[in-house]
Amino acid sequence: MPFIKVQKSKAYFKRFQVKYKRRREGKTDYRARKRLVAQDKNKYNSPRYRFVVRFSNKEVTAQIVYSTIAGDKVVAAAYSRELTRFGAPGGLTNYAAAYATGLLVARRVLTKFNLADKYQGNTKVDGNDYNVEENEEGPKPFLALLDVGLRRTTTGAKVFAALKGATDGGLSVPHSETRFVGYDSEAKKLDPEVLKKHIFAGHVADYMKHLKEEDAESFNRQFSAYVKAGVKPEDLEARWKKTFDAVRANPAPVKSGKKKLDQHKNKRPARLTHAQRKEKVAAKLAAGKSDE
Repeated sequence: MPFIKVQKSKAYFKRFQVKYKRRREGKTDYRARKRLVAQDKNKYNSPRYRFVVRFSNKEVTAQIVYSTIAGDKVVAAAYSRELTRFGAPGGLTNYAAAYATGLLVARRVLTKFNLADKYQGNTKVDGNDYNVEENEEGPKPFLALLDVGLRRTTTGAKVFAALKGATDGGLSVPHSETRFVGYDSEAKKLDPEVLKKHIFAGHVADYMKHLKEEDAESFNRQFSAYVKAGVKPEDLEARWKKTFDAVRANPAPVKSGKKKLDQHKNKRPARLTHAQRKEKVAAKLAAGKSDE
């Protein structure tokens, strides 16, 4: 049988439905978003909060978001670039930074809703899984659903480091321990020591020691920020512990020193009213008569 090229008919193009813009751009998984956003009708206008975690090449972003018809509203946000003022040694996209960012946004949103004292979270970071328990006297814990966007949810992924930080910070985020680093799928068991080591950047310290012995030039190039700050591999655990304690002590954001512009350069003049336009025309006519 000869090859026959399939021709799309006019009916195909007439019935073609264009996908949403963010789907065409490959930015949003609408199948996942629908399940995260949809709220029961019997809950009326109660917002359904999402714990949104995003990674860029330079920082980690964690937000508490709820959706409306007009668009998403951000309740609280934290960025790993803020961790430097809490004493973070550097490496603002690693496992420890993701944990600290999740911890920061958790303490920040609980402080905003006056729940920080009632839900302290897990103050002892030992690598064991932690779930927030509801107070008998109330109120209930702050519930948020993990939103990972388009990232792969593999075991040991850094999005779950942010989730661990949020749950240790006092947020109620439904999860299981099967995706934390250190989980053995064959033994069906989590190794808390492995998870604790990653939370305090122990794996980074090991790599720093290895690279320094093998290739000093590559070490100075890759860990230049650490070298400049005088941070040694054995100092990382103490520095990150200090950072976590500082986040819990005062999670409030600091306002930037930038001044708001009083007036835009290309600001359009205000539109004249009907009476003002008539006066303007009358003034021009009067000026023309006077010239004659």
